[in-house]
Amino acid sequence: MLRISKIMDYGTLVLTYMAGCPDRLCSAPELARALGLNPPTVSKVLKLLGRQGLVRSVRGVQGGYTLGRPATEISIAQVLDALEEQPFGLTECTALPGSCDFETDCTLRSNWQRINAIIRRTLEDVSVADMARPQADTLAAVGIEAVLRRQPPA
Repeated sequence: MLRISKIMDYGTLVLTYMAGCPDRLCSAPELARALGLNPPTVSKVLKLLGRQGLVRSVRGVQGGYTLGRPATEISIAQVLDALEEQPFGLTECTALPGSCDFETDCTLRSNWQRINAIIRRTLEDVSVADMARPQADTLAAVGIEAVLRRQPPA
């Protein structure tokens, strides 16, 4: 089953919360309280996101965290890349080419690569700002309703 990790879910929660107040600094304890998350987990998420420039920290008594760039410019693929330990891939050979002994003779590999590329493009097309919007707006923005009806987007 395809499923995002808890750390990815938490990272998305943190970023969408911060997208709702882009002009103010949020402390890790404030984010933990507001989102009902464990403070050490929020600190870990912020550290990982900061390494990729998705959040920026400001030191000092009045310090905290803010988005590293506008929420419209942060894709869910970038969040995934910042928070996951392995590269994105539905199978071992799509995540880490050369990791499977059967890779060269596999008749399914090219299809898994195609599916992987489609999902990756979708993650690149959805921003943190999209995630912060109500679902109907987000679906329309990325053309998901057309995919669900199996029609090409207009």
